[in-house]
Amino acid sequence: MSRGRKRKPGKRYPSGKRMPDALQHEALSTVLDARRRHHGVTSSQARDHRLGTALGRLAFREAITPEQHQAGEQFASLVHHHNVVRGLPMPHPRSVTGLLDREGIFGGSSVDPDPWLLDRLRRRYAEATSALNRCDREQRCAAGMKPSRLVRDVACAEEDLHWTDGRLDRLRSGLDVLAELFGIVSQ
Repeated sequence: MSRGRKRKPGKRYPSGKRMPDALQHEALSTVLDARRRHHGVTSSQARDHRLGTALGRLAFREAITPEQHQAGEQFASLVHHHNVVRGLPMPHPRSVTGLLDREGIFGGSSVDPDPWLLDRLRRRYAEATSALNRCDREQRCAAGMKPSRLVRDVACAEEDLHWTDGRLDRLRSGLDVLAELFGIVSQ
């Protein structure tokens, strides 16, 4: 009688180690099962890449338009690049190891970026934040969280919030301002 747990099915190397296709398939099936359970979607809908982010789930449910989703993704990418280049912390580190890598504790290398690219990134970031600040000022009479805060929480920090109609309207207005700034047009 063999000892230990039963072998998982799948193709193997002569050494007995499982081949990457089997590992990849198993990981994907775990993700799809979790998406079906958590979001109440069908098997085919669970393959939609938008379910992987808080902003994408709003787009999947059609609470925001594809243009607003694209604007939010571009803003999240801009904030990420800005923070990496400036050496600022991310809103929520994905892991302790990732945090240690960014702090230079584990083999991090600090390559100075091109000054022209750095200046361009700073200007783009300043334009986006000032556009969101203008949107906040325009909606200062509205109760609740500001559009800039909602955009940052959903797009950058990946927070799933309790969505009321007022919050969704403020989020949409912030994303619309960013879509206009980034030159994203409706199709």
